[in-house]
Amino acid sequence: MSEADNKSVNVIAQETAQLEEQLQGWGEVILAGDRVVRWEKPWFPGALMGGTSVLFLLIYYLDPSVLTGLSCSIMLICLADYLVPTLAPRVFGSNKWTTEQQQRFHDICGNLVKTKRRVVGWWNRLCAVKEEKPKMYFASVISSLLVVAWIGQQVHNLLLTYLIVSFLLLLPGMNQYGIISKYTSMAKREINKLLKQKEKKNE
Repeated sequence: MSEADNKSVNVIAQETAQLEEQLQGWGEVILAGDRVVRWEKPWFPGALMGGTSVLFLLIYYLDPSVLTGLSCSIMLICLADYLVPTLAPRVFGSNKWTTEQQQRFHDICGNLVKTKRRVVGWWNRLCAVKEEKPKMYFASVISSLLVVAWIGQQVHNLLLTYLIVSFLLLLPGMNQYGIISKYTSMAKREINKLLKQKEKKNE
């Protein structure tokens, strides 16, 4: 392992320890949420979709303004931030915290830190492309934003948000059960077939 890799591992370990300390009061809730999004029981995907659907139907029915929706969301976050660390030990029983749970909590925090570092890495790469190839950066960003704007125009805002939130909630479970890799490999095979057919036609 090189010195740079060793330094990176140490930084990740340090950031993970800091995040564990910050989220300690949320430990039981995070572990319970992790079990649900990883589909530890067969009915968890249905419960996730049911809960998400009820929430979005409620938003659709109430039709709050942007300011009201933002205010209510921040209020719920503040309430959760205050109540969860206080009530979670009583509900889940902090005395039942095992070594296995601590290891899982450590893994979750490590994955969150790695995800954050990946996002920062993608942003840095995008900034590097902007500096090195400004024309390509401009063309790709503008075309991507045009596609997103067109999709937003075709699909209702709330429906689009519902689909995105549902996909993100189901993603860990789909990844756990190999659904993503299965369909990705199928898509790659189909693309390779199309490319081979195109090459044969050109010959």
